[in-house]
Amino acid sequence: MNQDLYLSFPEIGFSADFSLVDFPDGFLGSMTSKAEDALRMMVDLEGGAIANPDENRMVGHYWLRAPEKAPSNEIAESIREVQTKTKQVAERVHSGELKAPTGPFTELLVIGIGGSALGPQFVGRALGHPDKDKLTVHFFDNTDPDGIDLTLSEIGSRLATTLVLVISKSGGTAETRNGMLEAQHAFEKQDLDFAKQAIAITGEGSKLHEYAKANGWLDFLPMWDWVGGRTSQTAAVGLLPASLQGIDVDDFLDGASRMDQITRNPSFRGNPAAMLALAWYHLTDGKGSRDMVVLPYKDRLELFAKYLQQLVMESLGKERDLEGNLVHQGIAVYGNKGSTDQHAYVQQLREGVPNFFALFIEVLKHRDAKSPIVDGNNVTSGDYLHGFFLGTRTALHENGRKSITLSIAELLPSSIGALIALFERAVGLYAYLIGINAYHQPGVEAGKKAAAAVLAVRESVRDHLRENPGVELTANEVSCGIDHADKQDWVFKILENLAVNEPESYCRKATGNPTEDVFSFSTGNP
Repeated sequence: MNQDLYLSFPEIGFSADFSLVDFPDGFLGSMTSKAEDALRMMVDLEGGAIANPDENRMVGHYWLRAPEKAPSNEIAESIREVQTKTKQVAERVHSGELKAPTGPFTELLVIGIGGSALGPQFVGRALGHPDKDKLTVHFFDNTDPDGIDLTLSEIGSRLATTLVLVISKSGGTAETRNGMLEAQHAFEKQDLDFAKQAIAITGEGSKLHEYAKANGWLDFLPMWDWVGGRTSQTAAVGLLPASLQGIDVDDFLDGASRMDQITRNPSFRGNPAAMLALAWYHLTDGKGSRDMVVLPYKDRLELFAKYLQQLVMESLGKERDLEGNLVHQGIAVYGNKGSTDQHAYVQQLREGVPNFFALFIEVLKHRDAKSPIVDGNNVTSGDYLHGFFLGTRTALHENGRKSITLSIAELLPSSIGALIALFERAVGLYAYLIGINAYHQPGVEAGKKAAAAVLAVRESVRDHLRENPGVELTANEVSCGIDHADKQDWVFKILENLAVNEPESYCRKATGNPTEDVFSFSTGNP
C-alpha cells in the first residue's frame, strides 16, 4: 500500500485508499493547477457565487450543515429555523401530541421522486431498524399504479394512522402529484381525511404549498431554490423523514459537517473529495470512458449505488461544457452489494470488457452483538464477508482492474452523513475539472416536456376514436386523423395501451401484422 495514497481520518472513523487506482508517475503533479483551481472555485461556491448560470441561482447545500457559512443572516436563520422545526414536528409525532384523528401515527408514507425519495430511502435503509424505528416508512417513488397498490397493501388498515409527507420542490412534479392524488383516493375509500394526516415539503408559494394551505394540511416545511433535489438530504427533504423514523439527525448533520471541513483542505493530496475527483478524472480519461461499479460490503448500503446513480449521473451527464462546446460528459454508475455481486457480475468485471473501475465501500464493524463461529479457527460470517471484499479487490487488480476503497468504522448517522457530504463535494470538484455545470439538469426537463407532449397526443387519440365510434382504424389512420402523421409510433403504443387498460371501451382486432391491427371505440360505453 502506498502510504501517500492512503488518507486516514480517525476522528470521524473514515479512510480512503487510492493506492489501487495506479496513478501514473507524475499524474498528480501535473494536475496540481487544475485541482487547486477547482478547490478555489468551491470556496467561491460556498461563499454564495452564482453556480447555476442557467437559472441565476446559488448552490448552497453546504450551508445546511454550517449555517454560519451562508452568505446572509436571513438564509442562515432560515436554515436554523427549519432544522429546529423538523425536530419539533418529529418530537410532537413521537409523543402523540401530533396524531391522526384515530390515534398516534404508526406509519410514514413519503411521496416524492428522484432526490426527494432516493435520499430518504437510502438513509432509512442504512440506519433504520424495525425494532427501533418510531414509524414504519413506506414510499411512493414513481407513478406506477401497481407499485402504488403494493405499497398501499403493505400499509393496509394502518392508513388510518399514516402520516404522509408530500415532497416536491416545484410543487408541480407530475409523479409526485399523481402519488398525492392516489393517496388521497385511498384515504377517501377508507373514509379518512387526508388533510389531517399530510405535511408538505415544497417551495414557498409553490402549487403544492398553496394547495396544502387551501386544504388545511397539518404543516409545511420549505425547500429553497438554492438546494437541488439530489443534494437535499441534509435539508427538510431528508431530515424530516429521518427524524420521524427515529434517526439522530443532529449526529447525521455533524458527520456531514465534519466531512465538509476535511474536504475544504486546500492541499488536494490530503483532501479525500479532491482525490476522489482526480481518481475519476484519471480512470475515465476525464471523459467518462469507464463506468463506476459501486460495491458496498454491507447489506444496509444496498441503496447507496442507486443514490450515487442520481447524484453522479444527473450532475455530470451533460451534453455541453460551460463554454457551449459539445462534450457528452458523464460517468455511468451501477452496483448492488458484496458479496452478492460476486455471484452476479464479478466474473465479467474480472475477465470481461475492462470498461469500468470499482468503488469498494468497507464497514469495519460487523454487527452489534457477538457473532457465532461458522468455520474453524473462530471464523465468523463477518470474517467471510471481509475476506470476500479483500479477495475480490485483489482478484480484480491482478487482472488490471483499478479500484478505490472507502472505509468507515461503523454504520452511524454521522458516517452516513459523512459519505453523502464526501460525494457531494467530489461531484462538484470533478465538474470543475472537466468544465461543466453540475447543478442543472436540462436532460431531465427535456424528458418532462416530451412526456407532456405524449399525454397531449394521447388525449387527441382518445377524442378521435370517441368521435368515430365503432370505426376500425389503424395507428397510421389515427395519426393522420389527428394531424400527427409524424407520431405514428406514439399513436400505436397509445392505442395498444388503451386496449389493455380500458378494454371495455377500446377494442383491438388482430390482423396478423401487429402494427396494422385496427382499433375502435366501443359504442355505448362511457
